[in-house]
Amino acid sequence: METRQEVLGEEHPNTLSSMADLALTYRNQGRWKEADSLEVQVMGASSRVLGKEHPYTLISMSILALILKDMGRNGDALRLLQSYFDLRRQVLGVSHTSTVSTLSTLEA
Repeated sequence: METRQEVLGEEHPNTLSSMADLALTYRNQGRWKEADSLEVQVMGASSRVLGKEHPYTLISMSILALILKDMGRNGDALRLLQSYFDLRRQVLGVSHTSTVSTLSTLEA
């Protein structure tokens, strides 16, 4: 990740991908604060660079929602998941499997 930041820049899509991978690793290790901090950076940069409707940005939103849920921040996770759903529905349509899956998660 650090090498990509130095060579490609902090907001290059490949750098963001490496950052997201590291955030997931932190999540899997139970390092919630580090995962949260890194994924917030990824989501913000991805939204600025690629746009809020880009698949990488949407994936970043869903990962951050999972991290927030793991941290016990259920209200924040639900709000982010709702935004994720709204964007998914707008981009992919109501009947797309990703949209339907997110809706079932929201309804649970």
